[in-house]
Amino acid sequence: MIWRRRSIAILAVLVALAAGCGGDNSLGGSVSELFPLDVSRVEVRRNAEAVQVSYYNNRGADIDLVARVTVALQGIDSRPGKKIDLSGEYQPGHLRTTVIHLAWGEPPRNLPPVKRGDMTISSGGNPGESTRGNFSMSFDQGGDIGAGRTLYGSFSSAALDGGFGP
Repeated sequence: MIWRRRSIAILAVLVALAAGCGGDNSLGGSVSELFPLDVSRVEVRRNAEAVQVSYYNNRGADIDLVARVTVALQGIDSRPGKKIDLSGEYQPGHLRTTVIHLAWGEPPRNLPPVKRGDMTISSGGNPGESTRGNFSMSFDQGGDIGAGRTLYGSFSSAALDGGFGP
């Protein structure tokens, strides 16, 4: 029980850091021990099924996908200001949240399932709208890298249509 309270307190601190200290488009957390969390630009995509926040870093001629956070929206109130629980499944066998890392010239790395975490879209969220928000999460066991680690971030970008095309 003490460990759970301590974990919740740590997660609350991470959310506060992501919202206040990190800047408009930033990443942080203990996954920084596995790969750099430098961010050059952020892209937000949204459709009826999901919201996706992608953090990119330009390294000369190479571009890394530092982290891509995809959240399934089935059964969730995603209006601005509402907290979205990032853990668990939206239906059996389908994770609510997936996170990947793809450094240029390397294979994609799937981070483990989210053990605890939340995302808040503070404004916007729909295609064409200026969208701001933040998230924080801790990872469970599994995945290619990142078991037991944390990731938090803030984002500010015009949301793009994440539709499936014609």
